[in-house]
Amino acid sequence: MNAQTQRLLLQGRAGAIEALLDEPAGAVSLGTAIVAHPHPLFGGTMDNKVVQTLARAFVQRGWRTVRFNFRGVGQTQGAHDEGRGETDDFLDVVTQTAPEGTLALAGFSFGSFVMSRALMQLWPQREVAKLVLVGTAASRFEVAALPADLHDRTLVVHGENDDTVALASVMDWARPQNLPVTVVPQGGHFFHGQLPLLKSLVVRHLSARVD
Repeated sequence: MNAQTQRLLLQGRAGAIEALLDEPAGAVSLGTAIVAHPHPLFGGTMDNKVVQTLARAFVQRGWRTVRFNFRGVGQTQGAHDEGRGETDDFLDVVTQTAPEGTLALAGFSFGSFVMSRALMQLWPQREVAKLVLVGTAASRFEVAALPADLHDRTLVVHGENDDTVALASVMDWARPQNLPVTVVPQGGHFFHGQLPLLKSLVVRHLSARVD
């Protein structure tokens, strides 16, 4: 993402996990943000433009930010496991890059599904200050319901014209939780031409204080 981006090779349950770490400006960070990428079998990687946009937003707001490749992608070892092993990957990244301190979690598409599964194991043992779900893959996977205590800390963003994950499916997931969804007019799944707007929405969410 920039000249200061650090390349990491972590150890996961299926072997090595390739990751990138970006530090915010200044000596003190708010905590560590972990960002998960879209579906590996459809070209999803940690270099995806939406994932990079999320990472930039977190770094701008003072979070040290880690994005990583799921098993079978890039230098990460193992094979695609339909979300089960990928949840282990996510948790292994948390354990090794943020063993303590405040967490923020984010995911795009398939990554939001995996993030929701990881959150079920992390909460309430770990302090989770912010959640960001973009293009939530509710039509394709059983995305876990979010703890009610975290709703005020959560941003769900979806494109109005998403033809990969229909907006209606995300509303069906969010409605029983009474969880708001921010809809980007004319937005597609990958937010082509609207990444600056997406970043602005995330930065605004990260800037908001939660009492």
